[in-house]
Amino acid sequence: NWKMHVLFVDDDTMNRRVVRDMLEIAGVKMDEAADGPSGLALIESADYALILMDLRMPGMDGLTAIKHIRERNDAKAALPILVVTADTSLDIRERCIANGADDLLQKPVAMNSLYEAMAMTIANRAQAKAS
Repeated sequence: NWKMHVLFVDDDTMNRRVVRDMLEIAGVKMDEAADGPSGLALIESADYALILMDLRMPGMDGLTAIKHIRERNDAKAALPILVVTADTSLDIRERCIANGADDLLQKPVAMNSLYEAMAMTIANRAQAKAS
C-alpha cells in the first residue's frame, strides 16, 4: 500500500478513471487535470510524489507542460514525471527524456506496469537527487 499523492494530466476522462481505479487499489491518492494549464495550476497548490503526463492534449501538449515544470525555480522542478502515452513512435521515449520526462509508459496501461514504472521513476529521481 503506497501512501502518496500523484497528479495525472490527460484529456481523456476514461483514461483518468482507469488509472484512478488502479491507483486507489494501491492506496494512492490521485488528482487529475484534463489539460496542461490545469495540471500546472494544480502543481502550484499541492505537493505530489509523481506526475503522470499524457502527451497529446488540446491547447498545451505534455512535452510543453513538462518543460514548464522543469523551468520552475523551486523544488517542484525536480518532480518525477512519467509520461503515459499511446504514441508508438520509435523515438518517443528519447524525445520525452530529452524534454525532461523521467520515463515513459505505453497505453493501454496494465496495473503491474503502472506500479513498476511509478516505483522506478520515483527511485531513479531520488537516486539522482542524492548523487
